Amino acid sequence: MELEFFSASLINLVINLGYSLIAIVVSVYVLFWVDNKLLKEINIEEELKKGNVAVAIFASAILIFVAIVIAFGFKG
Repeated sequence: MELEFFSASLINLVINLGYSLIAIVVSVYVLFWVDNKLLKEINIEEELKKGNVAVAIFASAILIFVAIVIAFGFKG
């Protein structure tokens, strides 16, 4: 009985990990696409060095978006 539970848990872990990796890849690809299409003339790193608070908020929102996608991937 314990071996069946362990194997079922291991299979569930692998499936959730696969979903998470797919979600990470897709979200990063979408973020790069949005960055290339919508933000052609804005260099985020340069603006951050200048002290632009709006760009800092935008960059943190992108990181929060990626974190939410990863969390939902792990949640299954």
